[in-house]
Amino acid sequence: MTPEQPVPDVSTLPVRVKAGLLVGKDFWSTMDAPDHGVGSVQMSDGPHGVRHATGDELGLNDASPATCFPPAVAVGCSWDPEVARRIGESVAREARSLGIDIVLGPGINIKRTPLCGRNFEYYSEDPHLAGELGVAHVDGQQGAGVGASVKHFAANNQETERMRVDVIVDDRTLREIYLPAFEAVVKRSAPATVMASYNLLGGLHATEHPWLLTTLLREEWGFEGVTVSDWGATGDPVASVAAGLDLQMPGRSEEAVDAIAAAVEDGHLSEADLDRAAASVLGLRAWVAERAEPFDVDAHHRLAREAAASCAVLLKNDESVLPLSTDARIAVIGQFARTPRYQGAGSSHINATRIDAALDSIRSLAGNVEFAAGFALDGTGDAVQLRDEAVGVAGASDVAVVFAGLPDAAESEGFDRAELSLPDDQIAVINAVAEVAPRTVVVLSHGGVVTMEEWHEQVDAVLDCFLLGQAGGSATADLLFGVANPSGHLAESVPLELRHTTSFLNFPGDHLEVRYGEGVFVGYRGYETTGAPVRYPFGHGLSYTTFETSRLRVDATGAATAAVRVTVANTGPCAGRHVVQLYVGSDAGPVHRPVRELRAFRSVWLEPEETREVEFDLDDRAFSYWDVTDHAWVVPAGDYRIEIGASAHDVVAAQTVSLTGNAPVRALSRTSSIDEWLNHPLIGGPVLVEALGRYLPEDQGALIRSDPAVLRIMGSMEAEKAMRMFGLADALPALDELVARSAGSAG
Repeated sequence: MTPEQPVPDVSTLPVRVKAGLLVGKDFWSTMDAPDHGVGSVQMSDGPHGVRHATGDELGLNDASPATCFPPAVAVGCSWDPEVARRIGESVAREARSLGIDIVLGPGINIKRTPLCGRNFEYYSEDPHLAGELGVAHVDGQQGAGVGASVKHFAANNQETERMRVDVIVDDRTLREIYLPAFEAVVKRSAPATVMASYNLLGGLHATEHPWLLTTLLREEWGFEGVTVSDWGATGDPVASVAAGLDLQMPGRSEEAVDAIAAAVEDGHLSEADLDRAAASVLGLRAWVAERAEPFDVDAHHRLAREAAASCAVLLKNDESVLPLSTDARIAVIGQFARTPRYQGAGSSHINATRIDAALDSIRSLAGNVEFAAGFALDGTGDAVQLRDEAVGVAGASDVAVVFAGLPDAAESEGFDRAELSLPDDQIAVINAVAEVAPRTVVVLSHGGVVTMEEWHEQVDAVLDCFLLGQAGGSATADLLFGVANPSGHLAESVPLELRHTTSFLNFPGDHLEVRYGEGVFVGYRGYETTGAPVRYPFGHGLSYTTFETSRLRVDATGAATAAVRVTVANTGPCAGRHVVQLYVGSDAGPVHRPVRELRAFRSVWLEPEETREVEFDLDDRAFSYWDVTDHAWVVPAGDYRIEIGASAHDVVAAQTVSLTGNAPVRALSRTSSIDEWLNHPLIGGPVLVEALGRYLPEDQGALIRSDPAVLRIMGSMEAEKAMRMFGLADALPALDELVARSAGSAG
């Protein structure tokens, strides 16, 4: 990555030129300054393909052909960083062949609610899984020479009023749920850019948020790349630059340039801030390279097919109805089999190089296949006639495979969904087919999770494909017939009903304000902690083979670290990929914590009867919570449960490890509560009681010594107030002695 020409010293550029660099030249490129040796940097939308606009600026109707790889919703279910890395690498190759320097993505926001219309662009409801896959994608893309733009920073978890909604979230929840994926990508992968989101956070637009863009991102996390606005997200260009935003997109806004230049001239914006931002934007020139040769369209399609097969999740497979026999009489029902739904709508929409339909692929593998549309994707046509045709075909089959899902119009960037169910006509077709077919398999295509309660018990198998990209049809056929073994696992929980979802009472907010009232108990963290049932838990996924977990061993390797070893074996008839999921849970510390949290995972390929030991090294973050008092990650002393799960609900092995932790010892004062005194690691109840007893009359001292619990009555009161209120003021000197002792031990 070598610039075409040397980047000029920013201090030598006129103020007006520097201000111009901070606003895009047009919809997709940065501003050039030929007289000063500065060229443009070309960007395009992504992240599961290159959306290179060739006609209209948005490129929604006219874009260069590119491979549509599985979107993030599917890649999340792969639980395989290698899948994400290979997609990122391939996207970069295609981008370079089109002269693109920066591809926007990946999106790593948390799926706070299954109703978010843009969930198909995000990996998971879990920050660790999202972070690992985001790191892999960025490493693959940037390793192949094209810059990434990790987005949308931060707390952009809904489309409803996304440009105006103010997210009210406490610091602990922000740190533990909504920031860790970004932190991982920034610290480990050094993305070329971080994209500031549309929403407000605590009253400030993300594009004008000094703590978010400077204090946290640059000073704490060490980010050295470019901060760029989401397209159209900036309101006050001067406030944005002062807050730490480098590049405002799209361009060209002479008004914004004028405002920035004028603010420097009149002293409202320091030239140092201007120089910092301009130098940052100039640094993007390091990603400019010569256009590469055209990419291998067929090879990339094969990769898309291979990746898709790793992403689909086998949710249900009663009596091993899958894989199908190629000799069976197969009824294929559903328009999606012929007209695939393979990607989401909006800025990430790809003009695919080709599209595989599942029906064609099924017919290439089996000789006796009949098809009926069953329903119309746009709601037109005679629904009863279409359903009757499907029933007739299904009744004459050995097995019916119903392709159902959400149409394009049901979910998109720009709006959120109103419900979780499949369309009524599809539900009716599934139930009608299940009544007459000897066996019924449902194949789902959708971006956000759907509920299944209206039909789940009537069918024998469910293969959830989410959105598998342009080769999803052939990959689905491979999975149905056992050419490929399903290995995906849910990256988000599937609820029984919308009202059960953890954000239900706090979404989408009121009066342009949304409160994250569920706190850290998002998705499976909430379901598992409260015991609320779900249809399928986070991490669930079946296979055509079976796996066994044994010999779990956990050893503390430090005050707040541990080493984990576990043996996994393929005990079934065929080779398959197994995902080892490691969760941590603890009651240690002063905060309410989820019953378990994903802290590590590993994807392992095993041949039949093959056994492998998997090792994990858990650092202090695996055991920590964000302490809002100390503004730090804290590991309290105590016991921690290390759990290996087939899902977040199904624990197959567990062991407890005791850690001394790294919690700071806080100094006490007269205003510390009685509980803080009693629970202090160096002072504690016995020391406090003994010290008080030296200053109190015999009867009072005896009472406290014989029944220390009497102090608990005053637990939440400040120590001095409590002692004065209950006539113990004579013992205040004892507090002062212990305050001095605690100050000497604090750190």
